[in-house]
Amino acid sequence: MSLTTITTALAGFESARRLRTLHGHGFVATVAAALPAGWAPYAGGAVPALQRRLAETVQPLDQVLLNDMLAEPSDAGLARWIAARLAVPGLQRSSVQSTDRQGAVVDARGGAQLWRRYRFQSAHRLPHVPPGHKCGRMHGHGFEAVIHVRADDDTLTHDTIDDAWAPLHMRLNYRCLNDLRGLENPTSELLSSWLWKELQATLPTLAGVTVFETASCGAHFDGTGWRIWKDFSFDSASLLRHAPADDARAQLHGHTYLLRLHLRAPLVPRMGWAVDFGDVKTLFTPVFNAVDHRPLHEIAGLEDGDTATLAAWIHAHGKERLPQLERVDLHETRGCGTELGTGAMERPWLPA
Repeated sequence: MSLTTITTALAGFESARRLRTLHGHGFVATVAAALPAGWAPYAGGAVPALQRRLAETVQPLDQVLLNDMLAEPSDAGLARWIAARLAVPGLQRSSVQSTDRQGAVVDARGGAQLWRRYRFQSAHRLPHVPPGHKCGRMHGHGFEAVIHVRADDDTLTHDTIDDAWAPLHMRLNYRCLNDLRGLENPTSELLSSWLWKELQATLPTLAGVTVFETASCGAHFDGTGWRIWKDFSFDSASLLRHAPADDARAQLHGHTYLLRLHLRAPLVPRMGWAVDFGDVKTLFTPVFNAVDHRPLHEIAGLEDGDTATLAAWIHAHGKERLPQLERVDLHETRGCGTELGTGAMERPWLPA
């Protein structure tokens, strides 16, 4: 199956707006595009080129009253404004995050999703894990849930999501999840689909539920199936060998790369998970060790040094050890990098 390569970029702006009252935010805009070969000024230069284009696009929004720029400066309205002016081929999505708890995503067809992020403190244990597995002991997490809702019209707002979530928060926060009916085996996967069932009646345009069990792993349910992910970071040196001599990226430099592995598989019936997060870490460790604290451009197949080349290398080697691997997201700086994989390439959870 062929792989899809998507370039991502991020830019921020500080602005005021009036929705109900006058207030301000440090907004974060991100875009993702399937850029054609030759669009960037040099091979491997897609990420910095898209980053520059996005920064230029959002610059008129910085330090202004947004109501003077567009009629409806909601998160979705801003994302559409940016998409209309970005002028890059293959644009897949435009998103705006107004706080670390909320934002909106507009897809290539102009359809919008709103998302809102919630946190709850809960205990749980997994009753069916093998003897000695740490998750079989009663423990707890500061769970986070991100609720994604299609905004088919302007009547749906983040407040709508808040109203639907409020009774669930009372049931989840400072509780033991195992005590809730239907959550006797509260894996991240089963928690995400349990939340979907609980929310669907009050949020008929519900598009997805994401559960962060920890800051680095979790599960997403879209009404039909589950995807899990595991995050890694590694610190490595690189250079872009096709960059012109006057480009700083032609010199030896380094990044703390942020990597997210997405895996999709049917749930193991008794276990209630697609893949054990611990197994993902163990199986992926040899691939991780091959790139962590290394000069990447000296590794066979990574001579080009850009995130698209590195993401493809990680996907190929990771797939050998984790056949459930569907996609990798690789960022060299926050929000800027490459998403590469098979299947649906929508980004089902935020923030950036």
